[in-house]
Amino acid sequence: MRKRARFWALPAGTALVAALLTGCGDEQGTSAGQGERIVMGMTDEVMAVDPASGYDPGSWLVFNNVFQSLLSFPKSGTEPQPEAARSCEFTDAGSRVFRCVLKDGLKFTNGNPLTSKDVKFSFERTLRIDDPDGPAVMLSNIEEIEAPDAQTVVFRLGSPDATFPQKIASGAGSIVDHRAYPADELRTDGKAVGSGVYRLDSYGDEEAVFSVNPDYTGPAEVKNSGMTIKLFHGDQAALKKALSSGEVDLAYRGLAMDDIADLDAAASAENGVEVVEGTSAEVHHLVFNMEHPVTGKPGVRKAIAYLLDRSTLIRDVYRRTAEPLYSIVPAGITGHNTAFFDAYGSRPQPAKARAALRAEGITEKVKLTLWATPVRYGPATVREFEEIAQQLNASGLFDAKVESVELEEYEKGIEAGEYGVYVKGWVPDYPDADNFTAPFFGEDNVLGNGYDAGRITSKLLPRTAAASDRAATVEDFGEIQDIVARDLPVLPLWQGKQYAVAHEDISGLEWTLDASTVFRFWEIGKGAGG
Repeated sequence: MRKRARFWALPAGTALVAALLTGCGDEQGTSAGQGERIVMGMTDEVMAVDPASGYDPGSWLVFNNVFQSLLSFPKSGTEPQPEAARSCEFTDAGSRVFRCVLKDGLKFTNGNPLTSKDVKFSFERTLRIDDPDGPAVMLSNIEEIEAPDAQTVVFRLGSPDATFPQKIASGAGSIVDHRAYPADELRTDGKAVGSGVYRLDSYGDEEAVFSVNPDYTGPAEVKNSGMTIKLFHGDQAALKKALSSGEVDLAYRGLAMDDIADLDAAASAENGVEVVEGTSAEVHHLVFNMEHPVTGKPGVRKAIAYLLDRSTLIRDVYRRTAEPLYSIVPAGITGHNTAFFDAYGSRPQPAKARAALRAEGITEKVKLTLWATPVRYGPATVREFEEIAQQLNASGLFDAKVESVELEEYEKGIEAGEYGVYVKGWVPDYPDADNFTAPFFGEDNVLGNGYDAGRITSKLLPRTAAASDRAATVEDFGEIQDIVARDLPVLPLWQGKQYAVAHEDISGLEWTLDASTVFRFWEIGKGAGG
């Protein structure tokens, strides 16, 4: 799911706890807002405004601006700081008991006070509803939540998890008013009650309108007087036209790669807009069904790995708006290595691909269908797969074609085990190698490809989760990446860059395109007030 200012590595967990204990988030930001209202456009859908449901980039954009979490990621940083909390810490040596103390004077936009009862309610509600399209999976390690007084909340975890602070600093940690949300079902009226920097004034099919929350208590300093999101529902051409005409001040997540590349190449004086680039940990993978009669054969998977030309794919399809990815953990994340580069190289090797197939006893062309869905993982996904099929066919070893189906049918096909190879994109929930490994290879993983991860699941992931010093996990995460490169349940394709395209009077985007994946409305200004 974005863009950033460059790459940052995750600090050690011991430094994280020390920072949380200092109460460094006690400095309060300016909540009244200043400057002009900003209008932004995007082609992503906002699937939900109830934080117990949405688990997509558009929904989390809303959550991160309308709701508070106990902790939040500061601009240009990946180490959580206090947000609704005054302080948070693990109170045991095993990273299983996490205690937070709330700030004084917190209240929701409806005027109700925010207390530990609301925090406990919010997490328990998400877990109870367990929406398949929601973030409950991120919180499943919570065993018990206590609220011993109005200011204190204690989380007891089922197993050690040093990444818990990062998880609750994400959209999954959004706090709602227990008086305004049903305890066991989703709110469906399109309204939201939070305590974040903004209020959601209205939400419909065409736009979402936000005003600055005058009662916000937290570290954010607001550079505008409100935000409006125009929703273009995948229509890149319409978004580009709206940017050119001035209907929107900026475009985020949705312009065609060709348009971004062309705008970036043009002088801003000529076109009146500028392209702001940041780093991103968004990734795309080919996923192999390990139980499929074709891709279940290791030799077939190895042949594909030897034939993939990522550089050409990125040049011709993505116009160099992405980077080749040679591991399941992207560059810029502590623990990243280049396992797939080391095993299969960076350029096509037809001779090695042929040898891998022959070792499998395959002498004829391999018939293969690559399955994609047209919008969910980016508008260029089908073109991307067509390029990969062309690369495979050019070797003379494959007879590959591409099929594209709508998301509902696509997900059903994966669940039924009908597809041999398909695409999965991933935008991280928090900037740690754990978020690129546990969701893919842990229990109830998102790939659904029948891979038995063995030592990864039984030994390595639990050990990395228990390490409070995240730098100490590098060796184990390196082993995980090496195992995946050997077994080939997935084949990493690319790591995204994050872009926003804005008119020249828009400022502050560089502070919202960073490694945390949080798009901060409050950092964006317009004109002299920005």
